[in-house]
Parts: sequence; structure tokens; C-alpha cells
Amino acid sequence: MRNPLQSMFENQFAQVSENLTKALEELEAAEIEGSAGGGAVRVHVTGSGQVLDVKISPAAIQPEDIELLEDLVCAAVRDAFAKATQLKKEKLMSATPLGALGLDVPNVF
Repeated sequence: MRNPLQSMFENQFAQVSENLTKALEELEAAEIEGSAGGGAVRVHVTGSGQVLDVKISPAAIQPEDIELLEDLVCAAVRDAFAKATQLKKEKLMSATPLGALGLDVPNVF
């Protein structure tokens, strides 16, 4: 005869595993935009952190100031990754019992 507590834990583990799988699939499908320079540079990434594309406005291209453009690209990438990290944290925390308890865990996934 199975221990009822063991059955409860197994059921909860299966549910958490299913929730995490779904959250990871949603993150892979999510597209997040980061931008810099008032939208002169835009970067699109997935929720899992894959860079999809970089768009640069022609107005941002000044051959005499290429360093500014480089800085804008870096800033847009950082902005996109920060947003993707936040979305990832929210999705994964909501998929686990820790999120329901209101616990905040560092980015461990």
C-alpha cells in the first residue's frame, strides 16, 4: 500500500514538471524588444535569450561617430535581455509552488 503523503508529493511533482515545461515553451515562443536611442536601435530576443534580429534606423548611422552606434546596440541588447530575464523569472516562478508562496528566488534557471 502506498503512503498517501508520497502520492501527494508525486502528484505535485508531476504538476510542477508540467507547468515548468509549459513555461519554458512559452518563453521560447515569446519575443521581447529592447531599444535604445529613442528607438533608433531595436533588438528582438526570445524569452530564452536568443537574439532574433537587430534593427538600426538610418538616422542612427553617422560614420564619424560609430562609437555612439556601438553603444546604442549594446544598450538595446542589455535592455532586451533585462526584459527577457524578468519575463523568464515571472513565468518560472508562477510554474512552481515557490511563486504561490510569494518567495523570490534569484535567476537559477
